[in-house]
Amino acid sequence: MGKGKNRPAGAPSGKHAEMIANGGEAASLGMPRKKFYRQRAHANPLSIHSLEYPSSPFTMDWSTHYPTFFDPPKADGEGSGPGKGKRVEFADVGCGFGGLVVNLAPLFPETLMMGLEIRVQVTQYVEDKINALRLNPKSIDPDNLPEPDEAAAEGADAEQGPAKRVKLDAATAPDSGLLPPENYAYGNVSVLRGNAMKFLPNFFDKGQLSKIFFLFPDPHFKARKHKARIISPTLLAEYAYVVRPGGLLYTITDVPDLHTWMVSHLDPFPLFHRLTEEEIDNLGLESGEGVEGVVGSELSRERERAVMEAVKLKTEEGRKVERNHSGKQWSVWRRVEIDC
Repeated sequence: MGKGKNRPAGAPSGKHAEMIANGGEAASLGMPRKKFYRQRAHANPLSIHSLEYPSSPFTMDWSTHYPTFFDPPKADGEGSGPGKGKRVEFADVGCGFGGLVVNLAPLFPETLMMGLEIRVQVTQYVEDKINALRLNPKSIDPDNLPEPDEAAAEGADAEQGPAKRVKLDAATAPDSGLLPPENYAYGNVSVLRGNAMKFLPNFFDKGQLSKIFFLFPDPHFKARKHKARIISPTLLAEYAYVVRPGGLLYTITDVPDLHTWMVSHLDPFPLFHRLTEEEIDNLGLESGEGVEGVVGSELSRERERAVMEAVKLKTEEGRKVERNHSGKQWSVWRRVEIDC
């Protein structure tokens, strides 16, 4: 999953890596700690960054990200082998500390999902966190533990470690059908450092994605910086290219002006149709919403509701906004197909 050369100075290694490998009771020690991965809040996507990217999706080696799903390339310059015949379906653009994809991964254990992040240390943090979760299959993402006041409201001990939280979560899950298989080990989630504004089609083929997320993107307040906003007419064409008909595009922000901006650009774009709140609540009931191997059912509806909860609450920025009791505005758009 990436190369060690991107590891930031002071990041956990050696003894930390040994603690990760111990598993089980060491889960609370094995997870990376954000204080070792200091990074500026934003990066300019229009600047020249030293990035690695494939010439096309067919030359991408996915085996380094999903070793249980893909075979290694047979020769240099070739893409990974077909393995289980899967492709990445979910993309979180600007994934930050990975809260969304790590939270969604157990809900869709057979669906591959990728977080894209341009900041070096933040990408490394997510990579280390996923590695720790893979080595400790029974642990959960510490960034998605309930806040102390939430835990108290649920009657839980706020001092319990991650290993015991898992048992509580499994025991109190509203629907056991949403729990992953017993041997689930986060093999379907990964992260890469990339610039979606420039290289998205280099990683994803036409109609490959069933979900793409833009959660709390950089608002770029100054008018001269608006060209760096992640939603624009030119970029919408690229998003429509990689999202399959029937797939979904999600946005959320706590900046009203940015929400208006995104809606005003998406609304007139002919390949995306905005869903009403009622339609969002009924997602998954009649179809799998473009996700391979998923069909419409009440269980799929509950899963899609869990997706929306994750969109609103499971990212670091979303939790921060919630703690500050600030407002959030979101929208969900379906990729439509137009007859030529």
